[in-house]
Amino acid sequence: MRKKDRERLAALRDVKSKLMLEAVRTGLDGNEIPDANVLTILTKLYKQRSETADIYAEQGRTDLEAEERAQAAVIAEFLPQPLTEEEIQTEVQSILSETGASSMADMGKVMGIASSRMAGKADGKVIATIVRAALNR
Repeated sequence: MRKKDRERLAALRDVKSKLMLEAVRTGLDGNEIPDANVLTILTKLYKQRSETADIYAEQGRTDLEAEERAQAAVIAEFLPQPLTEEEIQTEVQSILSETGASSMADMGKVMGIASSRMAGKADGKVIATIVRAALNR
């Protein structure tokens, strides 16, 4: 607040607001929210900012786009480093070998495990694409 950094302040206020709502919804103290829930909230806020910035870019609203991208960058500071595509493929291969999955019929089972293991570290669409490719071999 003292630095007059509006984008950072707006992003952090939104994060705090969503975390407080989660605390009220679950009946927990703000410090007791599970890390997985916090990660989910931060990821969702980051995606919202990024998608909104893309929409503003399409509309030629560079001022609003820059603001959204700045807020997304602030939120990204609190997210873990995303996994590379190779790391996701390695993890998917280990899940396939653990579960013995070999066909598209096993997609749901594999995606459930993969999504929980890589929550907040990889985008679900990327995971699904890699799982689908691995199961179609």
